[in-house]
Amino acid sequence: MLLYIHVPFCRSKCRYCAFFSRPLVKGRAGGLILRGYLDTLLAELALWGDRLGGARVESVFFGGGTPSLLPPKAVGVILDRVRKSFQVEKNAEISLEANPESFMAFGYAYELAAAGVNRLSLGAQSMDPAMLRLLGRPHTVKQVAGSVELARQAGFANVNLDLIWGLPEQRERDWLAELKSACRLRPDHFSCYGLTLEDGTPMATEHGAGRFSLPPEREQAAMYMHGAEFLESQGYMQYEISNYARMGFQCRHNLGYWEGSDYLGLGPAAVSTIGARRWANPEDVKAWAERVSAKTIAHDAEELPPATRVLETVMLRLRTVRGLRVKAYQELTGRDFLADNKSLLHLLHKEGLVRIRHGYVCLTRTGMLVSNTILERLFDDLERQVALSREPF
Repeated sequence: MLLYIHVPFCRSKCRYCAFFSRPLVKGRAGGLILRGYLDTLLAELALWGDRLGGARVESVFFGGGTPSLLPPKAVGVILDRVRKSFQVEKNAEISLEANPESFMAFGYAYELAAAGVNRLSLGAQSMDPAMLRLLGRPHTVKQVAGSVELARQAGFANVNLDLIWGLPEQRERDWLAELKSACRLRPDHFSCYGLTLEDGTPMATEHGAGRFSLPPEREQAAMYMHGAEFLESQGYMQYEISNYARMGFQCRHNLGYWEGSDYLGLGPAAVSTIGARRWANPEDVKAWAERVSAKTIAHDAEELPPATRVLETVMLRLRTVRGLRVKAYQELTGRDFLADNKSLLHLLHKEGLVRIRHGYVCLTRTGMLVSNTILERLFDDLERQVALSREPF
């Protein structure tokens, strides 16, 4: 089982962000809010420890928001409760997302490592000062470099950098220059996401009002293709649409998602899927706390139909470079994936968007560039076909 812990606080809301988070007030009031969050989270952990009977945990991921606003002592307390509630594997991956400016607080890196975190995911987002300002990021490029250096000094042997491409007015040469700058820091992993303008965010509103334009599609395609080629030339192998890693440094937590592992989400807005049941915590700190207090977390869980589980498995595995194992699909459904989708797969193969070999169907890099369109078409086709002959495991 994977364990995700959502920390819903940040210094300030980034202008592109649609995740559930709220700015944390400073001083004593902020401390009291964090204390209340921690108390509720520990109660939720205890609740699930009782319900799941010491389930085995392969990885823990602190996401947000800005988890690096949590004091290291609080992270340690949370991890102690996790170990009391579940059977955490000896070499479990323990990841924490951090913003450079908060990670650089005196002694923070060392105390975080001592608390048990062994993988750090730094939200750099850009190596261009102008782009950082446009995104509403509260840190500087210098702080990105400084936080990587501090992480190494503190003993972190697994460091990821998050970056965003396809930013307003950005060109391929700009993106490649950012990647070259980031690679000089020698992280172990990169997560590179194309900018998505989410409804309700300031950047989406400004784009709708014509205040800036995004790079044309051809330019964005060049960013993706040539950016991936550059990262691989630097020793970072692509293993998922947006993720690249040095050998042995793939994010085990995210791989678990893509391979269909059970996952338990804790904290407001966190989503869980255990077996065939899925539920989401309220997107409100107070409402989440009330549910934990009343022990009604997951009371509105939905039972996922077998067809949905199979479709999600296909979609998730096709996001990875390895792709979908045809035999696994047959074991799940009793059907032949290649025969069921012969016409579409032939068309995709002809266009160089899909590859079929050694019993796997996978998207090519060009296919990954237009993966959303491909997966939507495939999803629609599979939905029409689905008359499963047996229930997935």
